[in-house]
Amino acid sequence: MPNFNHGAGKSKLLIYLVSSFAILLWGISYIWTDMLIGYGIPVFYFVFVRIFLAGIILFLFNATKGRITRIKRKDLPKFLLLALFEPFIYFLCESYGLKVTGSPTLSAMIIATIPIFSVGAGVLFFKEKIGLVNIVGILLSLCGIALVVMSRDELAPGFVWGILLLVTAVLSEVGHASITKSLSGEYSSQVIVMYQFLIGSVYLFPLFLFKGLDGFSPRYLSADVLYPIFCLAFLCSSLAFSLWVSTIKSLGVARSSIFSALIPVAAAVVAWILGQESLNVRQMAGILISVAGVILSQRAVRKN
Repeated sequence: MPNFNHGAGKSKLLIYLVSSFAILLWGISYIWTDMLIGYGIPVFYFVFVRIFLAGIILFLFNATKGRITRIKRKDLPKFLLLALFEPFIYFLCESYGLKVTGSPTLSAMIIATIPIFSVGAGVLFFKEKIGLVNIVGILLSLCGIALVVMSRDELAPGFVWGILLLVTAVLSEVGHASITKSLSGEYSSQVIVMYQFLIGSVYLFPLFLFKGLDGFSPRYLSADVLYPIFCLAFLCSSLAFSLWVSTIKSLGVARSSIFSALIPVAAAVVAWILGQESLNVRQMAGILISVAGVILSQRAVRKN
C-alpha cells in the first residue's frame, strides 16, 4: 500500500492518484454487476461469492506479509457494525437498486451523492458548518440526477424503489466511512477490509444458502459468470477498498468522499465505450451538473 507520510507534494499527488484509481474501479464495477444481472444470476449469489473471495484474497495477502492483527475486544462492535453497513447493506441495496433501475449510469449517479450526505453527517455529528455554496451544490446535484431520470423514455417497474435502495446504500457508505476513520489509526488498510469482508460474508451466508442457490445450474460456475465475479472480488473489493481506506485515513471522511462524484463519469464512459448504454445530450448535461453540484457541496465545509 502507498506510504503517505513522506514528501508533502508527492504524498498529496499519490493520494489523489490512489483515490482516482479506486473510483475508476468502482465505476467499472457497475458494468460487471449489470452483466451478472443480465445473465440472470441471483444478487444473493454473486454478492456473497464476491465478498467471500475478497476476504480470502486479503487474508492470504496479509498472512503472506505477516500482517494479521487480532481484533481488540473494544473494537469488535465497530467491526461488526462496519461489516453490517458495508458490505451487507451497501452491496445488497446497490445491486438490487441497479437491477430495478436498469441503468449503471443512473445507479452510479445516486451513489455519487455520498458527499452530500457526508455534509449532512458533518453538520449533525461533527458540528461542521454549511454555507450557501453547499446548499447550491446540493440543489445542483439533485437537479442533475432529476435531468437524467427524466431523460429516460420508460422507467422500469418499481423504479422509485430502486432509487430508495440506492439512497440506502449511500447512507450505509457514510456510516462505513465514519467507522473506518475511527479504526484506521490502529489497523492497516488491508486488515480492516479483510475483517470487514470476512464478517460481511458471515452476514450474507444465510441469504446465499436460501436465496442465492435457488435455481442453481452449471452456468453459475461458467467462465462467463466467474470472470466478472472475480474481477469484482479482486479489483473492485480487495484492491479498491484497501486503497480507499488509505484515502479516508489520509483525507478524512468528508474530503475523501468528494471523489465519489467521479463514479458516474467512469461508469458512463465505460458503459458508452462498451456499447452497453447510450448517452444523449440531456443525460450528459445531467451528469456534469450533478458532478459540479457535488464538488460545490464540499467547498464551503469548515470545522468550527
